[in-house]
Amino acid sequence: MSVLVFAETSEGKYKKAALEVTSYGKKVAELLGTNLVVLTANSSEPEVLYNYGAEKVLTVKNDALKPFNAKIYANIVKQAAEKESTQVVIIESTANGLYLAPMVAANLNAGYTSNVIALPSATSPFTVKRKTFSNKAFNNTEILTDIKVIALAKNSFGLVENKVAGTTEEFSPILVESNLVSTTIEQTSGKVTIADADIVVSGGRGLKGPENWGMIEELASVLGAATACSKPVSDLGWRPHSEHVGQTGKQVSSNLYIAIGISGAIQHLAGVNSSKVKVVINTDPEAPFFKAADYGIVGDAFEVVPKLIEKLKEFKANNA
Repeated sequence: MSVLVFAETSEGKYKKAALEVTSYGKKVAELLGTNLVVLTANSSEPEVLYNYGAEKVLTVKNDALKPFNAKIYANIVKQAAEKESTQVVIIESTANGLYLAPMVAANLNAGYTSNVIALPSATSPFTVKRKTFSNKAFNNTEILTDIKVIALAKNSFGLVENKVAGTTEEFSPILVESNLVSTTIEQTSGKVTIADADIVVSGGRGLKGPENWGMIEELASVLGAATACSKPVSDLGWRPHSEHVGQTGKQVSSNLYIAIGISGAIQHLAGVNSSKVKVVINTDPEAPFFKAADYGIVGDAFEVVPKLIEKLKEFKANNA
């Protein structure tokens, strides 16, 4: 049995959050009377984790993992957890980690809670304190499943040095080829940036995959617009994080904001409310975005958008 921590790297180096989650994982392992295993990818310095209690570091070396893809990493964490007979998986609350953790929980049929701020107050049942109601309150959550997944809130535990004689083991998980298609695009396409754009064309998970982003880019090109996306899209690696619009992403104050296949979560709306005119295209007439939109089209984006592009091209040709 073990506690498994996923420690994220940036250009091979560990950020403070990775060291914090390792420090926390060591204390949880001590409470459970087991050992700490840390999973990391493309790290140039795995031995650094020994200073914070990592008794074993599983390191994955694969250039295909350099663009973060939540689906791929969730599968890797699952394989590592099964290999190490893991009881508790701990993930840091970075932008990537917050999307990764629930996917890991689903893969492991595990109970999951986020925004954890303290060590477990009990281990049977496993009970942790977490922030809730937009950090305005706290609650104590019991996780009753055999495997538990928790996301540690940033700067809630701190760095605790606990040097151990750790070991590093190369780990070669099976990577699903179909998942590798969804790679992060490092640069924004299009000539107009979100910050400078009068018009923004934004896509969500309703586009079903990065291979369908061509029509978003074509519509943006016709309109002279910037392209953007919802948070789940950037977390999945379909689009770069520089295009993520919302409360935790870029704020948009365009003259026209076109949302395609985006349901309109409150966090997304918080980032686009200052746009003057909002247009929504969605198959779900009950999507929250329609309540905030100035104009709405209930329909399939794969039918609506090509027709919109065609009509706009005709208009431009006739008014050149």
